[in-house]
Amino acid sequence: MTNRTTIKGFGLKWNPFSRDLPTEAIILTPRLENFLWRVEQLVDEGGFALITGESGTGKSSAMRVLHDRLDQMRDVQAAHIDRPQSSVADFYRELGDAFGISVASSNRWGGFRALREKWRATLEASLTRPVLLIDEAQEMSGQVLAELRILSAEHFDSRSLLTIILAGDSRLPERFRSAELAPLGSRIRTRLVLEPQSIDEATKAIRALLEKAGNLRLFTDGLMQTLAEQTFGNFRALANLGNELLVEAGKRNADVIDEALYLDYIASRSPRHASTTKRRGRRKGKAS
Repeated sequence: MTNRTTIKGFGLKWNPFSRDLPTEAIILTPRLENFLWRVEQLVDEGGFALITGESGTGKSSAMRVLHDRLDQMRDVQAAHIDRPQSSVADFYRELGDAFGISVASSNRWGGFRALREKWRATLEASLTRPVLLIDEAQEMSGQVLAELRILSAEHFDSRSLLTIILAGDSRLPERFRSAELAPLGSRIRTRLVLEPQSIDEATKAIRALLEKAGNLRLFTDGLMQTLAEQTFGNFRALANLGNELLVEAGKRNADVIDEALYLDYIASRSPRHASTTKRRGRRKGKAS
């Protein structure tokens, strides 16, 4: 992990490759911007939205940006679920906690009724729209997903009381093809499918991250291209490698991180290099 001294030494306001990247520093692609706009329109009517993509393609970052956007909207109450693996009873308790209602795990019907009454009263009295965000939704049980579908609508499915944004990997849309969850899948009104970026897109993303962090010239153009190629446009892999290079450059007191530093660092991590280093250490020990 990079420390604050290292970050300041590079003239950065924050670590551009940190998992805890400030929301305003997250790169917004045109497709993500369009999805955010569509969700903002969906909130007025309620219903389901879906973000899918393989690991490391930016689903959680998209959810962070979306949650921040919703928090800034008037008449929107955005909540999120932290434990998608919960049983139905625990899910109701967490949902009640998220919306300020005490729900007893032994009284599922009472929780069902209390939540719907709370959302209905909020909509009618203040026009505030409740929104629920669930990341890693592929971990949710079929029972919980089915319960969420029934819970969020009334009047024979003609009125939505809640807007739900689900994010998950490719297993999630696959589950919606099953007989159990097809009714929910058919109710998804807007989708965003995230994929690894092209080499050009990933290179531009690195450039934008460094520029927002305050030091565009920290990485050479050649290194940006190399990182984009080596990580195949996967955001998480790119961030992990970028962070490792920051740490290594901090150790070396380097002002600029280039391809030579990258190649030297990669070579130092190879098993062959490690065994060579050990042999050298043993020779020095015998010589002394």
